[in-house]
Amino acid sequence: MKRKIRIIGIGLVISISTISAQKGVDTGTKYGSGEDSIRCVRNFSLYAEDFKNRNYDDAFPSWLAVLEECPLAHVNIYLDGVRLVKDQMDKTNDPAKKDELFQLLMRVYDMRMQYFGDNQRTPTPAIKGLKALDMLDHEPIRNDIDVVKNAFKLLEESVEAMGKNSQPAILQSYVGTATRLYIQNEIDAEYYIKCFTTIADIVDDRLKDQSISENTRKGFEQVKNQSEIWFAETDAASCENLEKIFEPQLEDNKENLEWLKRVSSWLARKDCRDSELFYMVAQYQHEIEPSASSAIGMAGRNLKAENYDNALEYFLQAVELAENDDQKGISLNYIALIHFSRNNYQLARSFSLRALEARPNWGAPLILIGKAYAMSASNFGKDDFDQKTVYWASVDKFNRAKSIDPSCSEEANNLIRTYSAHFPNNEEIFMQGYKIGDNYTVEGWINERTTVRSR
Repeated sequence: MKRKIRIIGIGLVISISTISAQKGVDTGTKYGSGEDSIRCVRNFSLYAEDFKNRNYDDAFPSWLAVLEECPLAHVNIYLDGVRLVKDQMDKTNDPAKKDELFQLLMRVYDMRMQYFGDNQRTPTPAIKGLKALDMLDHEPIRNDIDVVKNAFKLLEESVEAMGKNSQPAILQSYVGTATRLYIQNEIDAEYYIKCFTTIADIVDDRLKDQSISENTRKGFEQVKNQSEIWFAETDAASCENLEKIFEPQLEDNKENLEWLKRVSSWLARKDCRDSELFYMVAQYQHEIEPSASSAIGMAGRNLKAENYDNALEYFLQAVELAENDDQKGISLNYIALIHFSRNNYQLARSFSLRALEARPNWGAPLILIGKAYAMSASNFGKDDFDQKTVYWASVDKFNRAKSIDPSCSEEANNLIRTYSAHFPNNEEIFMQGYKIGDNYTVEGWINERTTVRSR
């Protein structure tokens, strides 16, 4: 009864329509004319009411009639249509029916571009991006690489046209799809890196905008983080590829700080420290805006040239400019290594301890301290026994290193075997008045409490 009353009401509203029958799709008008306009308005009202009340099954036939006969009636036909078609897809297990509905979903987007593509808020390029998202969302049903490639083309067109106005979801999907196509050898490394760079530029630009909402900012930060994870996990980001692609661009970008920072970050992440590009980027970056990354790069360049004093200066700058504990710890450890190479073992230990403070679960500083002790043993104490006790303290450091950092276990075990052979023997220990397991303090600058052991 309720629906009959509603239909009568609609009939009264449109009673002034002309008698001739022409559909809106034919006349380029919202509802057409005559009986067709009556039918369009009736179906539009029926579907809109059912949609509002979430009666999607009832809404679907009326909506489909509106889509076919009066596609210019309202943009909501397409906004609501996406939900209605997806609802029908979710309710069927018939692959053929799902595919038929998928084709209808794609047609909804195509018609929206045809009839409402000039909408300022969501123009055709933005609709292409939305269409691509649904293509990819339903691609597993079809398991069709051509769908992925077509979606990627739409995403690319969308991003190129919308630029910084692109939605985070579309930007992330663009990089994700590019990654998938690269892994499947559908695009080459240079093209893939170009895609990644395009998104990185857009995201960096948006994150500089202080006027965006917190939720929007989080969306772009997610795009940045996820895309960098994808990029780093591919072999496209090899030192060789990075050099091949970015070296020709260096001269044009030597004053482009964002470009320099990004390339520096990628080269550092892939440990491309033997690359001349890494050092040139670091130099230009350091001239514009000194940072920990650029200082480390400059230090590395001086290390390579054996200019140790300059390298120390840059590493000390890196410590002061460090943006996180990892950068700080790495720089401090390099300073310790330089002092170690100069036989300044006390300074090497001092900076190693600071590196360990910055990165408490890192074994490298402890390995270096153990080596520093071992290397100083021959000049330690008053006799041969004193010198041999230094190896107890040295091996303690190697044991601790592998206990907190399994990645250095192999090196630590090799050093333990090497320097344990220099422990005093049982007779020497007995002659000094000690027994195995006693506490012992290695005095002097080492000043370490250790345990008596024999070789």
